[in-house]
Amino acid sequence: MRLAFSTLGVPELPVEQVARLAADNGFHGVELRASPEGPVHTGLSADERADVAAGFHKAGVEILTVAGYAKVAAAGDDGPVLDEIGAAVQLAHDLGAPFVRVFPGGAGLGREEADGLAARRLAAAAPAAEDLGVRVLLETHDSHRGGADVARVLGRVGHVAAGGLWDVMHTWLAGEQPSATFPALAPYLGYVQVKDIASAADTTPLPLGAGVLPLAETVEVLSRAEWDGWLCWEYEKRWYPQAAELPALLGPARDHLTRLLTESA
Repeated sequence: MRLAFSTLGVPELPVEQVARLAADNGFHGVELRASPEGPVHTGLSADERADVAAGFHKAGVEILTVAGYAKVAAAGDDGPVLDEIGAAVQLAHDLGAPFVRVFPGGAGLGREEADGLAARRLAAAAPAAEDLGVRVLLETHDSHRGGADVARVLGRVGHVAAGGLWDVMHTWLAGEQPSATFPALAPYLGYVQVKDIASAADTTPLPLGAGVLPLAETVEVLSRAEWDGWLCWEYEKRWYPQAAELPALLGPARDHLTRLLTESA
């Protein structure tokens, strides 16, 4: 398995410094949060996109994902959601990233309605994404927190360019064990987001291994299945200003994940 981290942990850092942090700390890739207030977003010009891609290439670090915020299960018209996904897919293609992250966002809707919206929109977005060499990944989150929830939607889509993103915190909060989540998501799995927190009531990000999330169990399940994908550390500093700064935690996080991989081999 290869290791990445998310720019949620360093939300204002220029991409050149992010690439250098990854390289210096032994990470193979970076998940780029794409938002208007950050350094990477869908409004970048062609030259700016080329500069971002070149900077990571020079550092020997892959751009894993454009982490967008489209909500595929949210109430409303399809058009704006599909436009948002399409713009993120084009950005991912231009940066050389294989994945785009989307959220469910179906709060307040019945399960059938939310599932139907998400499946219809993902099915509509998938062919164009496939043409550009990008997969759109639905994250285990909010209205579809469990692996079984996301798998239920993706089973209705039935397209290789629509996949799943396993956020270990959210499946744990949904009451799923890794031994149940992986079989549900395995046919669709793009990659796995790891993190750590103190408790279900306190989701302030902690250094990996300092909290309660089943990281060792997750890695063991993946290793036992000989899954050879990406583990991405999502340290949500952007939403928790009181959390420790990410850069000093990167080396220990890499060591912790490497140790879990070694122990599960």
